[in-house]
Amino acid sequence: MAPTPPLGWNSWDSYGLTIDEAQFKANVEVLASLKEYGWQYAVIDEGWYMQDPFGGDVAKEKFVYDSNGRLIPALNRFPDAANGAGLKPLADWVHAKGFKFGIHLIRGIPRESVNANMPIAGSSFAAGEAADTTDVCPWNQDNYGIRDNAAGQAWYDSMIALYAGWGIDFLKVDCIADHPYKISEIQQIARAIQKTGRPIVLSLSPGPTQLSHAEEVGQYAQMWRISDDHWDVWSHEAKPGQSEFPLGLRQAFDRLAEWERYAKPGNWPDEDMLPLGYLGPHPGLGDARQSRFTEDEARSEFTLWAIGRSPLILGANLTKLDDFTRSLITNRDVIEMNQTVTQASESRSHGPDVRIWTATTGGEHTKIYVAVFNISDHPTELTLNWPISPNPRAHILDLWSHQPVSSRKAAQIKLAPHACRLFRMD
Repeated sequence: MAPTPPLGWNSWDSYGLTIDEAQFKANVEVLASLKEYGWQYAVIDEGWYMQDPFGGDVAKEKFVYDSNGRLIPALNRFPDAANGAGLKPLADWVHAKGFKFGIHLIRGIPRESVNANMPIAGSSFAAGEAADTTDVCPWNQDNYGIRDNAAGQAWYDSMIALYAGWGIDFLKVDCIADHPYKISEIQQIARAIQKTGRPIVLSLSPGPTQLSHAEEVGQYAQMWRISDDHWDVWSHEAKPGQSEFPLGLRQAFDRLAEWERYAKPGNWPDEDMLPLGYLGPHPGLGDARQSRFTEDEARSEFTLWAIGRSPLILGANLTKLDDFTRSLITNRDVIEMNQTVTQASESRSHGPDVRIWTATTGGEHTKIYVAVFNISDHPTELTLNWPISPNPRAHILDLWSHQPVSSRKAAQIKLAPHACRLFRMD
């Protein structure tokens, strides 16, 4: 599963809880024009089961359940789900476009399912036997946690079997990778996915997942968040004892450098979605807006995620895609780097405000990538010595300007604040 970092689009950064079927399809239609660049997943984030996502609490949002207490789509927002079809018609439509389809869940079992003690499909258990009513997500009160018992496993088996039957290919599960880290539920979900026989990428959110859990979480998930939610802010310094939310781009440099050694086929430390382009009409944080990142910052973000082998999950409203954002997400060379490098590392040889990443591909015809970032608030100049002496016949290309580089020993680099350069040697 996930032999390379997943590439795709998620609704949260632009729609929050509110996306409906028509809006989702409109974004996927644009994604179809980007398919040749490798974009593959289309994911509906939280709230697809709410009749009124603007309600503000469970009672007013009016969650929709089946007779076994499992969340199902709100028909006023997803009309193709009529007659018990669930999201299968929409998944079929996404598959016909050549993409893979994903949904989001908060871990656990809905409170209403427990209060009514609904039967768990395919078992002799009821919801009350599966629920741990002492365990509630600290930032989302919709569900109770799941006990580490047979009833709890039956709940996850039942729920994920339903969604696998719809044809999902990607499952993002929230409030599970940190604050709190719920290894028993991660294991239950992974077992439930395996029982379906369907290849489903499991993405765990949010972080920061602790480095001490790296080997363990990699046994069960293909992606796991290494930070709290990342948004379009350059820097957010968390004070001791406070949340790092929202994680700034400046802080993401340190986080990806810590986690890079754990990236490998089937295991991708995830630095969160890319809040690029237009974020609206109802973004998951703040008012509708064009991303606050400057062009230099946006280019640095995309470059860092790509060379650090993070999944690339777009957050932009694709129906309002501007030319600059399109130029980022259609750069074949940068996307190829993300998908093909087999090792990468960071150097601070030019001081703490200059970060140099070097990455290489495997195979007979090795490619070497070098990214140089200025993370200070001031312009900088440096002499960049290439990590190896290029073969006299080597071709060195600046992957953002698409201009060849003639120097074979070193390059003189000038960088504006928060800007980067990216080179390929082959």
